[in-house]
Amino acid sequence: MKEAVKEFDVKMQKTVDVVMSDFAGVRAGRANAAVLDKITVDYYGTPTPIQQVASISSPDPRSLVVQPWDGSLLKAIEKAIQASDLGINPQNDGRVIRLAFPQLTEERRRELTKQVHKYGENGKVAIRNIRRDAMDKFKAMQKKSEITEDDLKLFEKDLQDMTDKRCKQIDELTAKKETELMAV
Repeated sequence: MKEAVKEFDVKMQKTVDVVMSDFAGVRAGRANAAVLDKITVDYYGTPTPIQQVASISSPDPRSLVVQPWDGSLLKAIEKAIQASDLGINPQNDGRVIRLAFPQLTEERRRELTKQVHKYGENGKVAIRNIRRDAMDKFKAMQKKSEITEDDLKLFEKDLQDMTDKRCKQIDELTAKKETELMAV
């Protein structure tokens, strides 16, 4: 009985994980290698994440150093970072790329907070879509007499509880990230 609902709980948890990774990509004033997670470099004709073609280190709280394993990728990495929406200009010294993270302005913090809210809202919409899909499935099962009306009501209640729990989790993550952004 609970196994039928369990698969949807797993999908909802994956959605929460995606929101968390989106939040990790939003920089909060400190240098964090996660901001480079979504940036890909053209590596022999294949879009490849920067982490797979270079080592990324943080020598101090306000900077990152990207050192490609293949020196010929230096220009491609530099272009990929410039083309991204990071708002950081990379410095290429011929061996490594340095990224200096400036102090966040109040205006930039507000923009990032809006972005975080958008990620959170998208996550909650995805969770509600999972609930809708699950309900459609269970209603179809009830129509085919595979489950009873009482079972349907139980599934409905379980799904709603899961949905509320996951949405609350996303709200808490959003609030935490917003506090982190505004406190820096």
